[in-house]
Amino acid sequence: MADRAVSVLRRISPLATQSDHDRFTVADAALVAQKCRDAAANPRRREIHRFHADDAANLHRMINAMQPGTYVRPHRHRNPAKDEAFVALSGRMGFICFQDDGSFGRDDCAVLDAAAGSYAVDAPAGGWHAVIALTPDTAIFEIKPGPYSPMSDKDFAPFAPAETDPAALDYLRGVEDRFRELMGLEARAW
Repeated sequence: MADRAVSVLRRISPLATQSDHDRFTVADAALVAQKCRDAAANPRRREIHRFHADDAANLHRMINAMQPGTYVRPHRHRNPAKDEAFVALSGRMGFICFQDDGSFGRDDCAVLDAAAGSYAVDAPAGGWHAVIALTPDTAIFEIKPGPYSPMSDKDFAPFAPAETDPAALDYLRGVEDRFRELMGLEARAW
């Protein structure tokens, strides 16, 4: 059974940990719970756990744990083009595919909630998108092509403020309120 145990988590940045494994590792409930606790303690309200060895890997696999109030700025992966997929592990996540002007309607939205039978979103390259944590301890498994380069990994949407902009929180609240209204969800609790 020792081969199946989750490897020791190694911190690789203030925002991420990594599994160091030779043959394989298992993402279990304990790992998801740990990453959700890490996200709750992180000022950004989210944390990544990386399974791929480094930024140069050709396939990136990670757990992305999020708490309500984390701001994932709308972005796209266009140059180089990268498809992206999200699989629900815990909690409830909102996915939004924005129009070029920043607008979105009900047909541009999805809710991932494994307990309700909504498991995954596949997002082809080039579309403006963002995710929101709708409940505490939301965790998703995220897959996209590598390599990762901070200079070209994503284009940020010009219609959305930067994460460091004081207007980001108000923007996030407005987006989440509209999403909840369109999807018939309860009001935001944070």
